[in-house]
Amino acid sequence: MRDFDIAIVGGGMVGAALAGALADTPLRIGLFDNAPFSSEQAPCSSEVLSFDSRVSAIAPSSRQFLADIGAWPAIEAARVSPYTDMQVWDADGTGSIHFSAADIHAQWLGHIVENSVILLGLYESLRHAGNVSQVSPVSIDRFERLADDLQGGIRLHSQDRQSWTATLLIGADGPRSRIRQLADFTTREWDYHHQALVTTVRTGLPHRGTALQRFMPSGPLAFLPLLDKSQQQGSGQHYCSIVWSADPECAANLLAMDDENFAAALGNAIEQRLGSIDWVDRRVAFPLRQRHAVDYVQPNIALVGDAAHTIHPLAGQGVNLGFMDARVLAEEIHRALHSERPLGEFAVLRRYQRARKGHNLGMMGVMEGFKFLFAQDSLPLRWIRNTGMSGINRTGFIKNRLMRQAMGIL
Repeated sequence: MRDFDIAIVGGGMVGAALAGALADTPLRIGLFDNAPFSSEQAPCSSEVLSFDSRVSAIAPSSRQFLADIGAWPAIEAARVSPYTDMQVWDADGTGSIHFSAADIHAQWLGHIVENSVILLGLYESLRHAGNVSQVSPVSIDRFERLADDLQGGIRLHSQDRQSWTATLLIGADGPRSRIRQLADFTTREWDYHHQALVTTVRTGLPHRGTALQRFMPSGPLAFLPLLDKSQQQGSGQHYCSIVWSADPECAANLLAMDDENFAAALGNAIEQRLGSIDWVDRRVAFPLRQRHAVDYVQPNIALVGDAAHTIHPLAGQGVNLGFMDARVLAEEIHRALHSERPLGEFAVLRRYQRARKGHNLGMMGVMEGFKFLFAQDSLPLRWIRNTGMSGINRTGFIKNRLMRQAMGIL
């Protein structure tokens, strides 16, 4: 017998969500990760108020997926911040767009959730999944195909000389995926020559459930609303997670500043729309790189999430694309079980690739276009983007369609 029917390498948000989506099957699922997740280490579990520096903008479609697999109740109970509005504007002109959930008769545009809170909810739901085994800490060093197996299969080997077999191997191990490298998937990738600086700040004015994004010559700056549920309703709306995309020199200067000077620079960059910056948490920066696997699948192997594609964070779509990968792949696995087809069959896995690759490439193309347009300083392009933003803001049909697409409810 196999150790597992499916081995998911990578226990982050997308890998754990995929395991959750397969928890109602008779399949034996192995969820492999370098380190076990500990809810006690999540900032939301701390007695002292603190936030995770990495957050995600969860679209309604992803929220529904997380609810379907039983993870959302624990996420919502821990800490989420729904946002109803989003204001986007250009630093070099008058162009701006205001998105509002009320315009499309929705309750929210989405939820800003700390990554560790999402993991807390996912692993809480997996505690009740009898067919999912968590294998960690473990580092996969190599794998080999079982050539003598008529149905195909994979044997995994760890650095400490353990081994496991599986019919289907899924790489959910992030942008530097070891599984993608070992399986020799071809990728197309390029460096943005930008770094994303992230931290949490406390502002003088409440965010009122509104996300802010300003496009500047140095790169886009986003203020994403957070909520401190320990305070009274309304008074806790003074925390925001920021994502500031900047060239390496600018990012290095921002990191080198003391908190007071950084808070002043940040307040000026967002045009004081939330008043003074009263407090700044530890700052972290990481390089931005675009990456897309030419193929997501091989016989007995599939890639999901950042292992298959990475995207610029300016629209907050990265993890939402990954969750939709997980949902579609789980659906194809359910379909293969129903029709009694081998899980690792290439035709089965290609159905997943056909369903997801075009959509992911389309979103990546849109983000590339936005980044190019807002990175240019020439007067004609500045006029085009400001005129375009103002025109979209006045055209309800186009603006509402953009909102619905970003929310995954088209």
